[in-house]
Amino acid sequence: MDADALKAACLALTGAVETFPFNLETSVFKVGGKIFALSALDAHPLSVSLKCEPELAERLRAQHPAITGGWHLNKRHWNTVLLDGSVPDSMVRDMIEDSYDLVVASLTREQRRALGRP
Repeated sequence: MDADALKAACLALTGAVETFPFNLETSVFKVGGKIFALSALDAHPLSVSLKCEPELAERLRAQHPAITGGWHLNKRHWNTVLLDGSVPDSMVRDMIEDSYDLVVASLTREQRRALGRP
């Protein structure tokens, strides 16, 4: 997955926006004002940090050397995925969607309704 595909996958989700609250190099993807993905899209190698259920986060790290605890984030709830081709693109997209879903679940009922979610 390259930077354009990563950005497209994040922005394809309902209500997702790209912001730059930390610096102009770090794209922060949010829904309902909450972060679900972070990436320095111009970085080499490219990576993305994603929210994850704690137990699943540990299993993914054990199975894939390219998945580590979230860089500068709460490692219990965040993974950083090195996009070096060792993790299939379909799996990265699933992880993006899972991160988005975790954040959407934490939004208010009104925010979820506005996104078309129960």
